[in-house]
Amino acid sequence: MLNTPYFSKGLTLIELMISISVSSILAAIAIPNYSAFIVQMRVDNEITQLHRMLLITRNSAINSGHKAIICPLDKSLKCTTQWEKELSIYIDSNNNEILDNNEMIIRTKDEISTGDVLVYGKGRAKITFKPTGQLSGLANGTFRYCPTYYENHSRGIVVARSGRVYQSSDIDNDGIDENRSGKEIKCD
Repeated sequence: MLNTPYFSKGLTLIELMISISVSSILAAIAIPNYSAFIVQMRVDNEITQLHRMLLITRNSAINSGHKAIICPLDKSLKCTTQWEKELSIYIDSNNNEILDNNEMIIRTKDEISTGDVLVYGKGRAKITFKPTGQLSGLANGTFRYCPTYYENHSRGIVVARSGRVYQSSDIDNDGIDENRSGKEIKCD
């Protein structure tokens, strides 16, 4: 028989403790940043969906030749000011600004389920686009989306009277989004 040296195929207690310590330190650094990353992704997703909904509403008005409305509908099919609820787009063919039985919902966006806040103007319950693509009435303003406990990740969408929509951006590179005039996006 040949004498072969015995080799261990495991870890010593000290090696195990060092590897657990290093893993714990890395996790302590990464987890808080990961939470902020998840919140930022959620905010970006909601803003992108809302931006798309506004573009669809405007295009629907232009293509149909009738006013198109985007709003949160209540159970009686009237627009409310609760923008964090389910949003609906419909063509208002009879110009009464109410979803009637002969009018059909074009698209909906699910409500915000995380407790975040979505605000548009003061007491504004709908946005109406004319067949020209412009806004009807004084509906221009800024959507403000503010995630709970992460106010510095708030974003917005500016809706101009011309009917164009613009997403907010961090103009001054301070980590907080501003609207086109430089005002920080806040939901207070």
